[in-house]
Amino acid sequence: MGIGASIFLLAIGAILTFATDIQVSGLDLDAVGIILMLAGVVGIVLFLVVFAPRNRRTAVVEDQAVRAPRRTIIEE
Repeated sequence: MGIGASIFLLAIGAILTFATDIQVSGLDLDAVGIILMLAGVVGIVLFLVVFAPRNRRTAVVEDQAVRAPRRTIIEE
C-alpha cells in the first residue's frame, strides 16, 4: 500500500466517521470509518518505516575520465 492509498483510506474513514448521519441496519458506519482510518495510519507508518530509508540513500560517484585506447589506422 502506497502513501496515496493510505491517505485515501484516512479520508474515506474520516468522512464516514465525522461527516455522515446515515443509519444502516446491521452496520455501524462510525466503526467502519475508524477501522479505515486505522488502516490508513498503519499504511503510512509502514511506508515510512520500510520505504523511506531506501529513498534517503545517496551514492557518491567520483568523476573519472575514461580514455579510449588510441587506434592506429593502417592504409593499404
